[in-house]
Order: sequence, then structure tokens, then C-alpha cells
Amino acid sequence: MTPSVTSYVQQLDVDERPLFAKLSVLGVSLVSLLRGSCGDWATVRDAQAAYVTSPGSLLEREAAQLATLAGPADLHVPQVAGYRGGVLFTVPAAGPSLADLIGEEPGRTAELLELVTGEVAAGLRRRGVAARVERSEIRERSVTTTFLRKFNGLSGEAYLRQTEHAETLMAVVTRLRRAQRVPAPPTRAVVFGDLKPEHAVFPDAAGGRPVFLDPGLMRGRPAGDAAKLVSRVVLNLIAHPPGDTRDVRAVLGGIAAFAASMTARSDRAGRDAWLRQLTVMWLMDTTSILSTYLSAPPGLPLSGHAVAVVARAGVVCDMLDRSTAALVSLRDVRSVWRLCLDNAAKTVAS
Repeated sequence: MTPSVTSYVQQLDVDERPLFAKLSVLGVSLVSLLRGSCGDWATVRDAQAAYVTSPGSLLEREAAQLATLAGPADLHVPQVAGYRGGVLFTVPAAGPSLADLIGEEPGRTAELLELVTGEVAAGLRRRGVAARVERSEIRERSVTTTFLRKFNGLSGEAYLRQTEHAETLMAVVTRLRRAQRVPAPPTRAVVFGDLKPEHAVFPDAAGGRPVFLDPGLMRGRPAGDAAKLVSRVVLNLIAHPPGDTRDVRAVLGGIAAFAASMTARSDRAGRDAWLRQLTVMWLMDTTSILSTYLSAPPGLPLSGHAVAVVARAGVVCDMLDRSTAALVSLRDVRSVWRLCLDNAAKTVAS
């Protein structure tokens, strides 16, 4: 089994053909499921039997999205070997991930982030993509939807109290809920939705066209894909600090250059609005995934990365505390952005 906090993923051979088999239980994370949010096992089993046969289940939509990405979007994705009984079978994609390449060549951070987001953006703008996405959106993987679902009222507070850093995280969540009350743009772009560094694999390690895994296509805020990438690249740095501080500066400098390139053609108001989206959603995503790791029950196997993040949870919480305090107290978003990057550098070094 491949450790995951969201779904069951198993690598297996079918007729001597290596495949990944993915099963989603009721479309919720395994942490929530094992914490009893969907009832006891008998209730879950009965509900799952109905769920996998109902139209529009999570992995049925993911299979449809992979077909959209391979078809009208003209992006490279894993081949779908089949979808049966609620299980999605895909052919493995070989090669280093975006996370691997940034770790090996930190000086290429901006170039690699621009390559991945540019490839995705070009594909999602192609004719016929938007209409197909609207029939099979996976809004469950939206940064803001996930955050608001997790931290909704009293249930959100009870959820955070399952962690060892409840007080700090509750303050962080309160600030982020306040900060996210910004009017959505009048038109929302089609976004990948779950663009993590490990979801872009490079068969040609020199930087050819990437293969994109585990889509969560939807209409969303334009900065959503960039925000999730920034969140996870920074978490990777914190969880696995490079031995050379120059590498840390290279990665964070690359993130800053990447953000600047994304708004180079916008006016000042447009740049500031996008940068605020990016900052808020970065901190939301980090808060969500950190709380998921911290609340995972003992029987759920975590990935090596998740274990490393949990080991550094205290300094990640401190970073979130300082950064969200600046977010709600400072008016100049560019100052907030620079401060957040500085906080990240100090956290990696701590």
C-alpha cells in the first residue's frame, strides 16, 4: 500500500502489468473516516456500497478528468487502465517529480514552477476543456473549500483540539477565515485544483513535458494552483532542510521570481489582488494539510514526508502564527508576501 491520508492506493500487477489501484471511501479523507466522521464501520460499508454505484463518485469524475486532460487539453497524464467497482486503475508514470527536481537543482525553482504552471494553463485554455470540466468538477480538492469544510464552526474547533497545537491553530484559522472574505473574481478560470509538486512527474529529467497525476479540475480562483505549489514546496523545505543555506535562498528566491512572473502583464491592482489570493491560499493549504497529518489516527500509515512534517509541526505552527498575524494587520500585500517568505526562511533554519 502507498501511504495516503486521502484514499487507499495500492501498487499491484494485473496480468503481469504494473498498475496503481486507487479507492476513495465516500469521497472523504481517510483521517476523517477513521476518526468516525461517517459513522461506524457497518454504516460506512453500507454507504460505500451505494456510493460506488452512484453516478458522479469522486474517482469516476477523476477518470473523466484524466480523459479530458489527455484529450482536448493535450496534456500528458497516466493512462487509465480501467474503472471498476469504485476502483480507478492507472499505469504508473516513471521519472523524478517536480519536488525531486527542485531538491536536486534549487537554482531552477522559478523555471520549473513556470514550466509546470504554464503547461497546465495552456492545456486548460484549449477548446472544449472548460465544458467538459464543468460536467465533472472535483471541488472537494479546492484549497478554500477544503479549508472551510475542515474548520466550520464548532466542529472545526473540536477537530483542532485533536492536535497538540490547538490554541495556535485556532488563532491561525480565525485570521484566515477573516482574510479569505474577499470578493471572488467575476470570472473564474479552470484550474488543475490539486497541483502538488509530487503530482508533476518528468519522464525526461532534463525538463521535458511533465506527466500530471491526480487532477482536481474545477473553476476556481486564478492563484489556486500556484498557491498549492508554493505551500507544498515550502513544506518540503521545512520537513527536509537542505544542508546548505544557499539552497534555501535559491528555492525561496525562485518562488518570489515565479510569483512576479505570474503577474508581469497585470496592472498594480491586478498584481496585488493575485498576490493576496496566493498568500491567503498558501497559508490555508498549509494549515489544512498540517492539521490532517496531526490528527491522523495511529493506525493510518503516513508517508515519509508527512512524518517529517509532523516532527516539525511546532515550527510550522509558529510560521503560520506569525504570517497570518501579518496578513490581517498589514495593508500592503507585497509587504505581507515578503514577510511570509522571510518567515519561511527562518522556519527552515530553526
